[in-house]
Amino acid sequence: MRSFVRVTLTVLAFTVAALALPVTLGAVTLSASFENRYAQRTDGSAARPVHRPHDPAKPTAVVVVGNEGAVVSDALAPYEVLAASGAFNAYTVAPEARPVTLTGGLDLIPDLGFADLDRMLSSAAPDVVVVPALPDLGEPTTRPVTEWLKRQSARGSLLMSVCNGSGVLATAGLLDGRKATAHWIRIGGFDDEFPAVDWIRGTRYVDDGNIVTTGGILSGIDGALHVTERFAGTEAARKAAEAVGWTHYSPGSSPPMEQNSFEAADTVVGFNTAFRWDKPRLDVLLTTGIRELELAAVFDTYGQSLAVETRAVGLDGAPIRSRHGLTFAPRGTPAAGPDRLIVPGTDAAASRAAERYSGLSPVYLHAEPGFPFDAVLEDLARTTDAATTRWTARTLEYQPAHLALDGEAWPWTVALRPFGLAVLGLLVAFGIRAVSRRFAGRAPSPVRRDSGDSH
Repeated sequence: MRSFVRVTLTVLAFTVAALALPVTLGAVTLSASFENRYAQRTDGSAARPVHRPHDPAKPTAVVVVGNEGAVVSDALAPYEVLAASGAFNAYTVAPEARPVTLTGGLDLIPDLGFADLDRMLSSAAPDVVVVPALPDLGEPTTRPVTEWLKRQSARGSLLMSVCNGSGVLATAGLLDGRKATAHWIRIGGFDDEFPAVDWIRGTRYVDDGNIVTTGGILSGIDGALHVTERFAGTEAARKAAEAVGWTHYSPGSSPPMEQNSFEAADTVVGFNTAFRWDKPRLDVLLTTGIRELELAAVFDTYGQSLAVETRAVGLDGAPIRSRHGLTFAPRGTPAAGPDRLIVPGTDAAASRAAERYSGLSPVYLHAEPGFPFDAVLEDLARTTDAATTRWTARTLEYQPAHLALDGEAWPWTVALRPFGLAVLGLLVAFGIRAVSRRFAGRAPSPVRRDSGDSH
């Protein structure tokens, strides 16, 4: 029995030794991977948005972001569709008009705070409110948004959630008794958390009257085109789809979509988040006139991969204004520290906007025409691997079959790291055991006293 216990304890000790390094280092890297997605700026920037004229003859559409930020494509993709249609006054709005961080570290200066919007519309409700996924879903910090959404819904606004923005609506009780959809990764959890909602799978959007919900991330483009169709007609929606380069517009109905589910290859995201501690660091140059989708493509594609870190920079560090009037604040100017300088935008490529930084070998991602996400996905495949890129495309709910995903098939170096750490832990354990046995063997034997001796 004593021998069995000794063997069991030895096996347990070596198991712990094998797991200690992979689990400890993996947990630290995993935590940092998710924290970096919404890393807040710390310089106290007080940049202000550029105010635009308001046309009272047009309906008003707003994209609401929380004080803790939002998913970048959830916010910017529908915004560009609505703005490019020419059918709406389009704005971004937040509880307070101060910089908020979108995924990937892109700092947006909202056009309006809730009170500013109320004054501008003379206390009328906006016609359309777009709700992206918020990082603090379910936390008390979302209450200003959920309470405001309930008021706008009661006043007649059409609400459109994007991706897990449906969780924000569900938290506010606005989806009870309704049909809705969400990102394929979260919809199962929402099914359990919000049983009063009829969750629909395998569709890019669900129209339930005054609430439209969409699937994951780029499904927000389909939802925004549908909303444009409802307010301004099919032709306006078709022109908006052409303007943003979206070839999947389906007039009058949701485009067909296969419901995603987790696959064996998706384990790549676990390796990227837990063991890619040397993630490439990219400076992303913000330039005046850049399209909102061009920005979203860079910050969301690299960000959703969880294999790359990004930082927004500017030519002079000053805020820039995008194609359709949004204001973004960079976090500095290009520097030699990051691995690459990424320059998104067709206008920036045409003007060679980063020529003064030629020593940093700027990469002009959008030098060729096409949907902005295509070039970024292809770059991700070349610089990381195809498995990571396919995971990212599935997360974006985008089909990459037409893309050339050239690059390593799998991140073998990263995937082997936990096993290498396990072997290292075992070697340390064996070494400690050998040393302890050696010292035990050298220990002096106790002196025996002859019981027959007398003193």
